Amino acid sequence: MHGKQLWAIILGGILLGAVLLLLFRDSAAIQLQMAQWGNAKAQYNLGMKYAQGRGVPKDDQQAAAWYQKAAEQGMAYAQTALGTMYEQGIGVTQDDQQAAAWYQKAAEQKEKNAQFGLAVLHELGRGVPKDIQKAAEWYQKAADQGLARAQNRLGELYETGLGLPKDFQQAAAWYQKAADQGLVQAQNNLGAMYANGRGVAQDDQKALEWYRKAAQQGVMEARHNLGLMYFKGRGVAQDDKQAAEQWLKAAEQGHAEAQYNLGVMYANGRGVPKDDKLAVYWYQQAAEQGIAQAQHNLGVMYANGRGVPKDDKQAAEWWLKAAEQNFPPAQTNLGTMYFEGRGVPKNSKQAVAWWQKAAAQGIKQAQHNLGIMYFEGRGVPRNSKQAISWWQKAAEQNYAEAQFYLGMLSERGNGLPLDKNQALAWYGKAAEQNHELAKKALNRLKK
Repeated sequence: MHGKQLWAIILGGILLGAVLLLLFRDSAAIQLQMAQWGNAKAQYNLGMKYAQGRGVPKDDQQAAAWYQKAAEQGMAYAQTALGTMYEQGIGVTQDDQQAAAWYQKAAEQKEKNAQFGLAVLHELGRGVPKDIQKAAEWYQKAADQGLARAQNRLGELYETGLGLPKDFQQAAAWYQKAADQGLVQAQNNLGAMYANGRGVAQDDQKALEWYRKAAQQGVMEARHNLGLMYFKGRGVAQDDKQAAEQWLKAAEQGHAEAQYNLGVMYANGRGVPKDDKLAVYWYQQAAEQGIAQAQHNLGVMYANGRGVPKDDKQAAEWWLKAAEQNFPPAQTNLGTMYFEGRGVPKNSKQAVAWWQKAAAQGIKQAQHNLGIMYFEGRGVPRNSKQAISWWQKAAEQNYAEAQFYLGMLSERGNGLPLDKNQALAWYGKAAEQNHELAKKALNRLKK
């Protein structure tokens, strides 16, 4: 070939390239042309470009329109993408039925993300009848194809027995598969399985390892769990400071239990300087998320004027919130507020009602208080048998005041058989707890 001919070919190639570059200045133009010719893959790719704003202005409506064209040609990835648009109401009017319909088409083509999306809709009953068994079937199909989030959710279903027989070994196995792929929620879940010995041999070191992996990636539940490991000295040396640091990270992300725990740390000066105001702040954060213990502790802070001005009304309001969640210490305190008329109108019947709830859960102070109410006929008809029954329950839990009362009744034969030895026994139990009146009664009877 002559030199001139070679240069002509090279020049021709350059010119052709320049022409093509002018005609198709970017891949979006090429994709557009191919999409307009009806190429499903190009239509799907163009939809992604509009969805992500790559090479074209971001336009969710255009994205949905191109996904629709590709989906109608049976392309599974486009069907999944369109289903997601309908599920989330992006670029189209939100429509769970349309989402389910497109997910179904793609899922039947074994597209794992569509299988997962369809499983979620069945689990929630959105766009399809609620059916946890069918949801489990689709999670299984997606999990079998290696989709980490499906593996994790399948593990959760096995762990809770929701839609599947409860099986901790299966749960742990699926968490492991997802965790090994780096899914942080699965790493936290697997850590919990090792911490509790569920489906795997109990192993604090492995629990710590998985919690750390998830915590380092910002999972607030893992940070909370890691804080618990440091607080309890499990798999690591006990360290209040490290516990508080982990709980602070989780608390700032909005984790309610971590907020409560951090409040306790500030209230008691463990791992952090004692600071009642910060204790109140974190109790408040957790209390507003419905944590009964935090609501109770916040009430205590208001009742004692710690970190906030003393305010019986606020104390009673927070105790009521916790009491309505069946938290017995709050029920006991609220009963006392009604009995004394502090922060609420004085009301013996209400006092009895709340003490009754706490006493039924074994709170000895509430049991003793109920004994007094029945013995004196306050808020309830007078009933010595009921009074003695409640005092006995409290006394058996080593509540000194109730033991003293039973000693008096035994000494006097009031409601109980006259029995000096029984009186000595009850007075002795109370005296061992430094009950002053019991000590005096014991000395008097021994003379």
